[in-house]
Amino acid sequence: MTRGRFISLEGGEGTGKSTQAKALADALEIRGFKVHVTREPGGTPGAETIRDLLLSGSDEKWDMRTEAVLFAAARAEHCAKLIRPALARGEWVISDRFIDSSRAYQSVNGELSDDEIMDLHRVGSNNLMPDRTFILDLPEAVASKRAAARDRGTSDRIGGRDSDYHQAVMANFRQFANDEPERVHLIDASDVAERITENLVTKLGDLMS
Repeated sequence: MTRGRFISLEGGEGTGKSTQAKALADALEIRGFKVHVTREPGGTPGAETIRDLLLSGSDEKWDMRTEAVLFAAARAEHCAKLIRPALARGEWVISDRFIDSSRAYQSVNGELSDDEIMDLHRVGSNNLMPDRTFILDLPEAVASKRAAARDRGTSDRIGGRDSDYHQAVMANFRQFANDEPERVHLIDASDVAERITENLVTKLGDLMS
């Protein structure tokens, strides 16, 4: 049986990842693929429990190293219980966030290096990487306005961090696209939603054969 394909959608708060994950799954299912849409942190019962721990409460709730280990633990469970089994069955998985979010978010303050975050990923998730990663890119002011409308004043402990933090996160994401152009594609998320989806499908053409 041919292995399935693993796609991740990345980006800052309010860039439309969840919307595009669902739209992309619909487009792929029309083409005959079985697709699972999932998210991080989360995706399985155990990982969703860790999600609640990570995203609730004040920003000071967790030390950055503790936060990184919790994300890695949720991801390990996600990979073991959902992603790897689906890929082994020849199915597609689209995840709203994956390892590149940990790399972009947990390294901002310099307490953790990219190598350390990837070491956690190698141990916990056996270094599973997406076949293709799309980073949805929006100007920070536009993304912030969208996120505020979505959250209605109740953003989680990471989404509620200040503008400088989120700008640094997006700078990290853009650097990943520059460093790994074969896997990571930067997508203009300011376009009409339908055209963004069409662009994503086009950029997956080589993985559908």
